Amino acid sequence: LQNVRIDPSSISFQMWKDIPVPFYLSVHFFEVLNPKQVLRGEKPVLGQRGPYVYREYRFKTNITFHDNDTVSYLEYRHLFFQPDLSNGTEDEYIVVPNIMMMGAAVMVEKLPDFLKLVLSGALASLKQEAFMNRTVGEIMWGYEDPLIDAINMIVPGLLPFKGKFGLFMDFNNSNSGLFTVNTGMKNISQVHMVDSWNGLKKVNYWRSSQCNMINGTAGEMWPPFMSPTSLQFYSPDACRSLTLVYEQSGQFQGVPTYRFVAPKTLFANGTDYPPNEGFCPCMQSGIQNISTCRLNAPMFISHPHFYNADPSLVNAVEGLHPSKDQHGLFLDVHPMTGIPMNCSIKLQLNLYIKRVSGIIQTGRIKPVVLPLLWFAESGFIEGSVLKQFYTNLVLLPSVLEYLQYILLGLSVPLIVSAAVLMAMKK
Repeated sequence: LQNVRIDPSSISFQMWKDIPVPFYLSVHFFEVLNPKQVLRGEKPVLGQRGPYVYREYRFKTNITFHDNDTVSYLEYRHLFFQPDLSNGTEDEYIVVPNIMMMGAAVMVEKLPDFLKLVLSGALASLKQEAFMNRTVGEIMWGYEDPLIDAINMIVPGLLPFKGKFGLFMDFNNSNSGLFTVNTGMKNISQVHMVDSWNGLKKVNYWRSSQCNMINGTAGEMWPPFMSPTSLQFYSPDACRSLTLVYEQSGQFQGVPTYRFVAPKTLFANGTDYPPNEGFCPCMQSGIQNISTCRLNAPMFISHPHFYNADPSLVNAVEGLHPSKDQHGLFLDVHPMTGIPMNCSIKLQLNLYIKRVSGIIQTGRIKPVVLPLLWFAESGFIEGSVLKQFYTNLVLLPSVLEYLQYILLGLSVPLIVSAAVLMAMKK
């Protein structure tokens, strides 16, 4: 119990502070193979590219202990491209939706027609089209786009940034917000449980108090002596708390684990799963609208390839092949300590595109939730850390258990001999 608390004197503190587990971010892009046909109203045909793999280093700073049994910190992520693990380079070109243009078109759909005409004229003068051919590096880390300043001039306040846009610009060399978590010094059952995030006890993205709650841990460790039921963690990337459910017991490199996976209800809509009504407005089950926490852009998250989603989402495009083995997320946790031994968290980012009256660049595009990319954050304990785990949590307890039986076996004849001696004395 002492060694799983967040305390500088505990064995696990250094592991918590500077995570020794090698993490990797693997990104798969969906290339649109028939952009001209999509503009004419035909079904999008997608080809998966990648993975483009990045080594991820995590470390905590601004660690501050408080008198109420909590500790605050910022955790930073640094990503480095790994050519030897990747199927392609960051210099490769990929045809994808013009995310800025198509997103802005849907965002201004209900605004006055003259504003849409002005935007359409600006798009024409800037030679903006519905699909763009950009490098992996540009899409990931950002590219200069005069459209951003044009949109900010036409519709002030629509975009809270200037000049440059990239899907992972805020992911690298940045932190995921100020977490304050329980240290477990007074109550070990609360260790790692989130007390607040960015000073908030709950978020305000969603339409119900239940959906806005910040539940569980920060997703790194859990309280010890876990039960085979469920676990929760708050994900700033998903803007919500996620609940995973127990699937089975197993082993990782000889260390006993509980495997937790996503239930089918995780991204279900309010019709199929009423508690999720607070995350609406919803579309089909299996995708979650995250526009309220993503600048009101028409963005959705889901499992990769719309795994566990309404079949209509898969059928609306060509090129998706959902499967549990490739696209299901999991966490293998050592139940005694609450420390993950092996994990792979997978999410897909999708853009809702459609024809918008008054913006000619959208052509006759039919409404569709179009996958942009999916990514997996994976890590597993190895090397000296794994050896320490195995020695202390598997080998030593086994030796002690056998020793217990040996001592018990030796004690039986001693007890019998003592009884015989006592009988002889009588």
